[in-house]
Amino acid sequence: MFNRRKFIKASALSAGLLAIDKSSIANVIPREETKTENFPIVISTWDFGIAANADAWKVLSTGGRALDAVEQGVWVPEADEHNQSVGYGGLPDRDGHVTLDACIMDELGNCGAVLALEHIKHPISVARKVMEKTPHVMLAGDGALQFALEQGFKKENLLTPASEKAWKEWLKTAKYAPVMNIENKLYQKAAPQKLPGNQYNHDTIGMLAIDAKGNISGACTTSGMAYKLHGRIGDSPIIGAGLYVDNEIGGATSTGVGEEVVRNVGSFLVVELMRQGYTPEAACKEAVMRIIKKKPETAKNIQVGFLAINKKGEYGAYAIQQGFSYAVCNAEKQDLLIKGKSYY
Repeated sequence: MFNRRKFIKASALSAGLLAIDKSSIANVIPREETKTENFPIVISTWDFGIAANADAWKVLSTGGRALDAVEQGVWVPEADEHNQSVGYGGLPDRDGHVTLDACIMDELGNCGAVLALEHIKHPISVARKVMEKTPHVMLAGDGALQFALEQGFKKENLLTPASEKAWKEWLKTAKYAPVMNIENKLYQKAAPQKLPGNQYNHDTIGMLAIDAKGNISGACTTSGMAYKLHGRIGDSPIIGAGLYVDNEIGGATSTGVGEEVVRNVGSFLVVELMRQGYTPEAACKEAVMRIIKKKPETAKNIQVGFLAINKKGEYGAYAIQQGFSYAVCNAEKQDLLIKGKSYY
């Protein structure tokens, strides 16, 4: 039997163990530490993500914050007049307006976005100002422009001669109505190599980065669907659709026809699937399958792709159509371009 004498002896032993100092316990029980061999790292959508990653890497490789890295990284395509799907030089809406959408999110869950912003070359930086300087998450249209100008951003014409020429050519035969996947149809006869989802025909740059401290941030920016209805907003500036970051789990971003991403709250879905144990690629695939299952006929003619990274620095992607690629940059290799898997 466990008598009174044994009980007192056991109690004294327990008290002695509790009296051991913390340093002694630390020597006995190893502390769980974040593995950082995969950090820092930055990934982004499409082939032009290589150049964007290179600028983000300048921040990450010197110990900088992931938030600064993704902002500076997507500046590259935003300022590239030859990129007709992001920022300056982007194809306009049906009325000839270049309207830009962007959002940004940091490791603390802070986020900011601008929607249908005109005349500002770097909407991602305006989105960051919304996050840091206002109590809001989103500003749209004229209000977003007013705020940008108040913050010192320069007003300029974003419709380049090349994009204006393409728009006027489209007007010759276009009906004054939105057309599903119009960018693809532009090339079906003139340039069949520019079909859904390849390196010549895409939109949006989504970027995710993990810095040396293991913190995650993301950015997403676009000029949106070519020849859209004036005021149309896709998924890119919507937190949870075009971009989502949870610093405990990982981050995700999307590209393609934004309406379908919004309907499925795509990037949030991908992160939640990773929370359940899915790998980044498997989570992206499941999000794509949700879209296909809901609208199988529509899915045959559109492109949507997801890109994700988890807290360990593991990454993956999946798309509806072939041709989706993503760029990866880390200490090992700075210009890696990976062909994403797809359903079709």
